[in-house]
Amino acid sequence: MNDQKNIDYERIAEAIGYIQDNFKQQPSLYEVAEKVHLSPYHFQRLFTSWAGVSPKKFLQYISIAYAKSLLKKERATLFDAAHETGLSGTGRLHDLFVSIEGMTPGEFKNGGQALSINYSFAESPFGKLLVASTHKGLCHMAFVEDETEAMVSLTGAFPNATFHQVVDLIQQNALYIFTHDWSKLDQIKLHLKGSDFQLKVWEALLKIPSGHLSTYGKVAKLIQKPEASRAVGTAIGSNPVAFLIPCHRVIRTNGEISGYRWGTIRKTAMIGWEAAQTDIIPGNN
Repeated sequence: MNDQKNIDYERIAEAIGYIQDNFKQQPSLYEVAEKVHLSPYHFQRLFTSWAGVSPKKFLQYISIAYAKSLLKKERATLFDAAHETGLSGTGRLHDLFVSIEGMTPGEFKNGGQALSINYSFAESPFGKLLVASTHKGLCHMAFVEDETEAMVSLTGAFPNATFHQVVDLIQQNALYIFTHDWSKLDQIKLHLKGSDFQLKVWEALLKIPSGHLSTYGKVAKLIQKPEASRAVGTAIGSNPVAFLIPCHRVIRTNGEISGYRWGTIRKTAMIGWEAAQTDIIPGNN
């Protein structure tokens, strides 16, 4: 059994190396599978099991990382980025960016230029919040210890956007979650940027009911990536919208409450508060 695992690992390692070395040629599934002497079907299943993503998605991640490095250069054009990455044209580059980054390549290159963001500071049962929104929806909600540092984090995510300290309806609807006006929750729109994997994880978190807990492993199974618990943890840690996307409802399998970007004390308080509101003992799911 261990011998077979070693063989499988060596094949996947070889496949990953081949994709990294040849991504500019955009190799097909059949080409990479042939390189490691497997059928396309078997290779697809084996690669996804070991890497947590499909060979196609892995190729896309490699490609977009390279395209992003090109677009950061002052004189680089979208055509240059598409051509150098091995894509057939700017249309494919556009689709790739929208799928993985949640923005167009032009928006990435401009760092949010022409994007107008409203923001405000608000109080919650768990401390002060910085809430920000675009015309498309809520793009940021984070607990604040220092207002200046919080703004540095927000503006760093959208370096060329314009910011206005304005309370708007999108922000107000989002904050209703703390007053239990659940009738308002369907009015909350999100404007998030993230990889396809991150978006799937965040969507899975929204399915955990208030007052209930889940584990990293359960979330991984929910998105049909049972071997990707560690990657799930990383995606949860990068959640840009505190409380509303309830990453605080995910704990370790052994019941330990840890790994919360806004502090484990705050996470524990949230879990207890939600359990009290719903008359559920934490962990009794």
